[in-house]
Order: sequence, then structure tokens, then C-alpha cells
Amino acid sequence: MKIPFKVIAALIIFSLTGVFAYQAYWLTGLYGSMKKDMENSLIEVMQISDYNEMMLRCDSLRHTNMPQADTPSLLYVNEPFSTTIDKNGSVELLTKYFQRGMHSHLDLFTDVNLHTYDSLFVRMMVMRGIVHLPHRMEVVNLREDTTVVGSLNHPANYLPEQNAIPYYYNYDLHNKMAYRLWVAPLQSIVLQQMSGILCTSVLIIIILGIAFWFLIHIILRQKTVEEMKEDFTHNITHELKTPLAVAYTANDALLNFQGAEKPEKRRNYLQIVQAQLKQLNGLVEQILSMSMEQRKNFRLHYEIIELRPMLESLIAQHRLKADKPATFHLDVENDCTARADRTHLYNMVSNLIDNAIKYSDGQADVCITVRREERDLALAVKDKGIGIPADKQRHLFEKFYRVPTGNRHDVKGYGLGLYYVKTMIEQHRGNVEVKSIAGKGSTFTLRIPL
Repeated sequence: MKIPFKVIAALIIFSLTGVFAYQAYWLTGLYGSMKKDMENSLIEVMQISDYNEMMLRCDSLRHTNMPQADTPSLLYVNEPFSTTIDKNGSVELLTKYFQRGMHSHLDLFTDVNLHTYDSLFVRMMVMRGIVHLPHRMEVVNLREDTTVVGSLNHPANYLPEQNAIPYYYNYDLHNKMAYRLWVAPLQSIVLQQMSGILCTSVLIIIILGIAFWFLIHIILRQKTVEEMKEDFTHNITHELKTPLAVAYTANDALLNFQGAEKPEKRRNYLQIVQAQLKQLNGLVEQILSMSMEQRKNFRLHYEIIELRPMLESLIAQHRLKADKPATFHLDVENDCTARADRTHLYNMVSNLIDNAIKYSDGQADVCITVRREERDLALAVKDKGIGIPADKQRHLFEKFYRVPTGNRHDVKGYGLGLYYVKTMIEQHRGNVEVKSIAGKGSTFTLRIPL
């Protein structure tokens, strides 16, 4: 069952949109989760830093003459109590009360050292991969309209923006004193931590987009080739039927209408049959050449060819078979020869001359020049015909391609001539060039390596 292209394109677009939507949904969920973890991490680091700050104050008291009977022997840690035992609500609450109880006793002997606390906070954030976190750390009294007891900026010139967010950690039993941390919204930090995932996701999306675009491009190209093949079938059928019909009519006149009794009529009819058979043979040869050039065992038979005699023969042939008045100008340098396959070079030039005649309105004026240049031989066929629009020239040498002519159907063809020319000249390790102006004519140049 042949599925319409619109359905295929719709399915591809729908699939790609679904992939993008799921990717966006997943990234949004990941961002929210990481942001929540970051906020929890800030509170946790504030708690750990508070504990470590107390331990440093205890060590400082041990080296003084102050009473230490009530000072417990504690160790400096980089994880809270709640990480060393099972995390559940009751244990975490007990840990907080225990830490706040130590604060209440320790603060009787020495005040909180905000500089030490902030240094510990910065160190812990670095250990968690956050190297640069501009912030303002404060000690506030929540009972007295959140009076700031002490503050410290990191770095020193940092000032909280209007959209800065405060995070609190109460450190006494009566919920009176707390650390307050001012930081900018965490979006940039979370996005920085997600940079690897985001880059990978964007890369995957780009690869998928390119792959789907390439798939659509291939489908469109195949659709175009299929349409070209259908046009080719119609055109070649017409091209083959025309000489067959003419030859059949001439042969019928010879057999049934006494055309063979008069030598002059017989000769004319036989010449018509011969000309049509030659045309058929040329069509078949060209189609066979298209098939042969794709075979791996295809080989050119090189020989040294004198170009003037070959071109004079071609001009004579096209002068006879042209269906409109045609004038030819031949300009070949003396003793100009080419090393090429005679048959294919003959067919290439014949195709160019045939196009120059077919695509000329009224009388055709064809100029053929051959020049020996520094590295190659330039054989140009120039006409003063209808020319080729600039936007169509890049498609000229594609298989089955014909320049659209609107409602005009006076020029017959099947889109293989110039494809054959390009293919064969490349087999000769040369190239073909075209210069054309719509309404003023075209020049096709074959460049054959010397």
C-alpha cells in the first residue's frame, strides 16, 4: 500500500514534536528537582557549618583558662548528624535539638564567630562543587523584628539584588537567633550544573532534527525522481513512436499505394525510413549509454581524434536533419586534436548541437569553437536561442530534468542529453560548463584534459 507523502510528513513531524515535548518535560522536571535539592543543600550546609563553627569555638576554649567542665568533647565533621544514622523525622528533630542545646551552653562563654562560620560555609559549598556563590551572611534576632546582629558579604563588594532570596537556619532552642543567607535566585547555578545534560540534549535534538530533515529531503527527492521517471516514460514513448509511425507510413506507401513503382518516390520513401531508423538507433544508443556508464566494467576507448573533420561531419549531419533553418560557424585551431573516446565525444557534441538547434526560435545560429588552453582543450557550442533562467541552471545536468516551459510543448526531449554529456565528460576526467542568459542564448563548454 502506497502511503501519501503528506501522511508520512505528518507522522514524521508529529514524532519529532513528541520527542521534543518529552525532552522539554523531562528537562523541566530535572531542573525543578535539582533546584529543590540545591535549596535543601544550602540549609544543610548552613547546619553543618554551624556545627563546625561550634567545634572550633570549643577548641579555642580548651586553650584558654575558662571553665570547661560543661564543654563536651566534640569532633569537626563535614556531614550532619542525620547522615550517620537512619534519616527519619524523629531522629532529624532530635539532632537539631541536640545541636541547638549545645549552642545555648556554648554561647554563654563565647559569641558566634561570623567570619569563621562564613569561611566554613564557603569551604563546604566548594566541596559540593559550587565554587563561586556571591552571598551575604547575617546573624539576625527573629524576636526583635529580625534585627541584624552581624553581617558579612562574600565577596566584600557584593550587595544583594532586589530579587535575592533569603534562607534561614535557627540555631537556638527558643527559635530566637538565626543565620540568614542572601543569594541571587539559584537558576544560573542549577543551569550550570545541568550544562552537560543540556548540551547533550540539545545535541541529540539537533541530530534528530537533521536526521528527520534528511529523511524528508530523501523522500522528496525520491518523489521528484519518480515524477521525472514518469515524465521520461511518457516522453521516450512519444519519441520512439514518432519515428516508428513515420517509418510505418513510408513503408505502407511502398507496399499498398504503388510507391515502389516510381524510382524517385521509392528512393524518397526509403530515405525517410532510413532517417527514422537512424533516429531510433540514436535514441536506443543514448539510453544504453546511460545504463552502461553505471556499470563497474565500463571502459572508455581512448584515441587521438582530429577535431575539425569530426566537427565538420557533425555539422553536415545536423544541417540535413534540422527541422528549421540553421547556420553553423566553425572555428578550430590548426592541428587541434583530443585524446578521447570517439563515440562518446561524438555523441556529447551532437547533443549540444541538437539542443542549440531545438532551443532556438526561428532560425538557429550555432557557433562551435575549439581552443587549446594551458591544461585542457575547450570545445564550446554557442547559440542565440531562448537561453536558460539562472535559477534553473544548477539542475540542468540532473537525470530526467527538463527546464519547465509552461504551456509550451514544441520542444521534445526526455531529460537525458545533458546528463549524458556531464557523465561522459567526467569519465574523461574533464568537466562541462554553462553560461546562459534568458532570451539571449547559451554557451556550453566541454573541457577535456590535454
